[in-house]
Amino acid sequence: MALLMFNSMRGKVEDWSKIFNYELPELEIREWPNIGNPEDIEYLVIGRPSLEELPLLPNLKLMLTMLAGVEGVYNNPACPKGIPLVKGEPSGGDPSLTEYGLTHILRHHRNLPAYMNQQRQHIWQPIDQKLPNEQRIGMLGYGTMSKPIIDILVDMKFDVAAWARTPKKNANIKVYSGQDSFDSFLERTDIAVCLLPFTPLTVGILNSAVFAKLPKGAAIINMGRGGHVVNNDLIEALDSGQISGATLDVTDPEPLPESSSLWDHPLVTILPHVARRPPVAQIAPQFIENIKRFEAGLPLFQLTDQTLGY
Repeated sequence: MALLMFNSMRGKVEDWSKIFNYELPELEIREWPNIGNPEDIEYLVIGRPSLEELPLLPNLKLMLTMLAGVEGVYNNPACPKGIPLVKGEPSGGDPSLTEYGLTHILRHHRNLPAYMNQQRQHIWQPIDQKLPNEQRIGMLGYGTMSKPIIDILVDMKFDVAAWARTPKKNANIKVYSGQDSFDSFLERTDIAVCLLPFTPLTVGILNSAVFAKLPKGAAIINMGRGGHVVNNDLIEALDSGQISGATLDVTDPEPLPESSSLWDHPLVTILPHVARRPPVAQIAPQFIENIKRFEAGLPLFQLTDQTLGY
């Protein structure tokens, strides 16, 4: 029984082997391209979704990915068919992404993008500051990654709501669900934070029509995928003053071309897709637990759905 590490984005094979073999001593850890006999491979850990070099793995049972979004895996023609795919997200969310999300929500809450723009213009001018309960945060997406951010914001007394595809039971905030409630969600959102999965239904979801429905001066934070944002629409909304600032951890394409006008826009913060940076020691236990559950015939954690795309 062997596990193949394919294009791992974190650590060395020795780091993974040490943790895996403490719990699963019978599991041999291999790293691409030293695959050995393909028939031995029963588990596949996917870092980057560039699967074209994978040979046929006739005894593959389970795929595990470090990626928060799985559209790149499922949309790759080389993706093994009919094999369950689970994510390595901790059940309580990813601490690095929680920290990152809070950092940028607070940046916009305290008007830092506007102050930085004033600094470039040598302007010394205080800006009226809202209290947390006056600041309406809107999370696009209500899942494993967004819930810890929401919980902390609620503790800080921010006015938080979320929007999701389906209704959510037992949520500690108001969760708008479905397309019929989207406009109502937008109208009450001063800082919109996108953590949606990237599917055909969410491509370009942050566009001119959406920006126009947000309160004037709203801010945008995108931690989903670059394709969620229509770049030209965002620039127009920023230039008109409808949107006061945007933080983009992801762009379309990536890397962002040097010619893109997003780079130099005074109200845009660009980061090179660094919101989530979990270490091996955080991801490996999630994978180990799912392998054990798979072997025992138990339900898998963070199981994805190819039909839904997440």
